Amino acid sequence: MFDNILVPTDLTKNSQKALDIAVKLASNEDTAKITLLHVVETIEGTDDEDFKDFYDRLEKRASQGMEKMADEFRERGILIDQKILYGNRVREIVKFAFENDINLIILSSHRIDEVDSAQGWATISYRVGILANCPVMMVK
Repeated sequence: MFDNILVPTDLTKNSQKALDIAVKLASNEDTAKITLLHVVETIEGTDDEDFKDFYDRLEKRASQGMEKMADEFRERGILIDQKILYGNRVREIVKFAFENDINLIILSSHRIDEVDSAQGWATISYRVGILANCPVMMVK
């Protein structure tokens, strides 16, 4: 059913939970593909050359973090594509999903604070859930 799964990651333990679920779902499909995606948030209105060293360090850190996340599965013969993009996180996740025919996005989310429930509505996971052209599963 879901054979092209996208797992956006912020390199936290919660993202690892999302990847674990993606692998379980993909194991039910012989030709399933999983893509682990990290978006390096850029500072709008600035020249990227001014921040090149900074962005290069962030990309290196992201690459190492994604390798670590995928290592466990690689040992079991499960291949996970890894992609790093630059820009606005929500925009790049939604755009990547659309352009790559993703049919399920699995991403981590946080619990909504019962005292201040309005605060959680502007999260990346919520906005991706609203804007994506495919189903979105949020993992807590």
